Amino acid sequence: MGPEQSPGFLLWRTTLRWQRVMAETLKPIGLTHVQFVLLASLWWFDSQDLQPSQRELADHASADVMMTSQVLRALEAKALITRADDPADARKKVLRMTPEGRSLAVRAVQSVEAADRSFFSVAKDQPALLKLLAQLAAYDTAH
Repeated sequence: MGPEQSPGFLLWRTTLRWQRVMAETLKPIGLTHVQFVLLASLWWFDSQDLQPSQRELADHASADVMMTSQVLRALEAKALITRADDPADARKKVLRMTPEGRSLAVRAVQSVEAADRSFFSVAKDQPALLKLLAQLAAYDTAH
């Protein structure tokens, strides 16, 4: 069996291509892909009138907590978010979007969604593709 018959190899190649598209899409906006994922996730929380902790945001984005902290510092330095001590627990940082962060998140989400539509347009059965991707994302190796 050659690599063109290996689902893992094809998924790897697809992921690399998609990541390049995301990087190209986000570069003019001034965000890395990880910055985008965390900013967009925080924007979602913000739209629900929620201010998550760093841990809650990392969990929501399926991101490493230490890496999340580093990326959030970069977003804070760009004045896109604020991090403040949680009044109920000084060990926790509560995250909030700035107006600039909210505006950039909306623009970035629109750009990424357009790039996704273009990239995944090759799949004629979008519901089936989304179902398969959801199944793969939820795969538990401990089953």
